[in-house]
Amino acid sequence: MKILFICSANKDRSRTAEDHFAQQFPKYQFESAGTNKKTCQQLGTNLLVEKQLQLADNVFVMETRHHQAIQKRFGGTYFSKINILHIKDHYIYGHATLKEILHTKVIF
Repeated sequence: MKILFICSANKDRSRTAEDHFAQQFPKYQFESAGTNKKTCQQLGTNLLVEKQLQLADNVFVMETRHHQAIQKRFGGTYFSKINILHIKDHYIYGHATLKEILHTKVIF
């Protein structure tokens, strides 16, 4: 199973989710990406590409705006795979509270 996590910059939330769940569930494949091209370029993080959406079995976005960014760039093709977690950008990479929230909201 391939699971994709998406936030704006692929720096804190989605990267935490990818790394955390990869440790917890080594049989699954996890990736993460950001929707903000400028920020991803500045930080050297992964910008979302359509191939990631195509290959993912489940897609988890942190906020509604990430869902909207996917719709704007790629249309509604992948909506059946997308789950909105409603996790605001209040956490740094690896924060324990962020990991706890992810565990309560992510089901795959």
